[in-house]
Amino acid sequence: MAEAFFVGIDLGTSGYRAIAITQEGIIVEQSYLSVSIEIAQAKEQNPIAWWEGIKQVLTHLFQTVPAHQVKSIAVNGTSGTVFLADSQGISITPALLYHHNLSKKQAQYIAQYAPLDSGALGATSGLAKLLYLQQHYPEKVKHAAYLVHQADWIAFCLGAPLGISDENNCLKTGYDPYYRAWPAWINHLPISRSLLPKVVPPGTPIGKVNQKMVSDFGLNQDTILVAGTTDSVAAVIATDAKQVGDAVTSLGSTLVLKIITSQPIFNQDQGIYSHRLGDLWLAGGASNSGGAVLQHYFSQDQIDKMTPMLKPNEPTGLNYYPLVDSGERFPTCDSDYSPRVTPRPKSDLIFFQGILEGIAQIEAQGYHQLHKFGAPFPNHIKTVGGGAKNLPWVKIREQITDTKITIAAHTEAAYGSALLARQGAFYHEH
Repeated sequence: MAEAFFVGIDLGTSGYRAIAITQEGIIVEQSYLSVSIEIAQAKEQNPIAWWEGIKQVLTHLFQTVPAHQVKSIAVNGTSGTVFLADSQGISITPALLYHHNLSKKQAQYIAQYAPLDSGALGATSGLAKLLYLQQHYPEKVKHAAYLVHQADWIAFCLGAPLGISDENNCLKTGYDPYYRAWPAWINHLPISRSLLPKVVPPGTPIGKVNQKMVSDFGLNQDTILVAGTTDSVAAVIATDAKQVGDAVTSLGSTLVLKIITSQPIFNQDQGIYSHRLGDLWLAGGASNSGGAVLQHYFSQDQIDKMTPMLKPNEPTGLNYYPLVDSGERFPTCDSDYSPRVTPRPKSDLIFFQGILEGIAQIEAQGYHQLHKFGAPFPNHIKTVGGGAKNLPWVKIREQITDTKITIAAHTEAAYGSALLARQGAFYHEH
């Protein structure tokens, strides 16, 4: 019998990736396509561009992986990235990205009705963006049939039905993961509930690939499509974190902290929310600080050259709060929060180390904040994302958080999605 493969697709903040694994979880091939900094930082995008990128990574992946032996596929996307589509799945508005924060008035309106434990609070929530889209594109909205999350869109392009999504992507759109339902308070908002998707747990089979995928890539017509998750949750799944108290820091374009808890924790004032993960919960928050700040000030070549020269045992004392623009989500939730990256020393190396220390301080503040609201304080942090491989930065972070930090064996969100794809195929069989 031919070996089965499971494919995970990741639409991250800096590019697109696909990974194929075996039944045993061994990576057989991966493919990556980066996007320019300008595109990565854009707050609005055309969903068609995502699909063009994903087609490229899949074309490359299937040059090595026998496409007809792929048993299942799952997709993750950036949290809170949404757009409106018509009944045929054609986008009728731009996609508002995860960091689009212009929906402040809409967020204030939602706050009149949403409980304090809702993931839909705040200007970057998917629900606030839905109201924003309705108000800014009134003519186009007449033709809207679906609110679509980024991961939903790619699953649809592969063959999944429209109008279906997962619990993690829908958290910021107002879905209640505790009761596993769209809450009644949403009825107070000027939206049609018919736009909201049917919601299933990540790892649930939701369809099969369409005929175009069979002819274009050589996929088997029985290849199962599995409900995915957000990029940050997929990155946690990739690390094999599964016990209460396991913590994962994602060092990508943004800084995302997650810790597994037995009960959900929500605090909108502090930007804390919880994703459902089976019978446990993934409490955490996402800061606007992270790798995007480094890319704002330095080229990758500069970063690579300066990293070995860092001196973790000689703190700069600069006390930065590194952000590209005003606005922070966690551990302080303030859409007007100002960056603090001055004074700038003459030495680029010291400035670079100061920024790394600043991001590490935000990480430490974040875990203390989560602990304050009921999460265990981590005794071990696994790191994922591009910044995970920076060993001097690991040392800086260990000193500031006073916690053991290791690089996860698997650090890619696409690997987490591949594990979900494997889970979905198992469910389908049983």
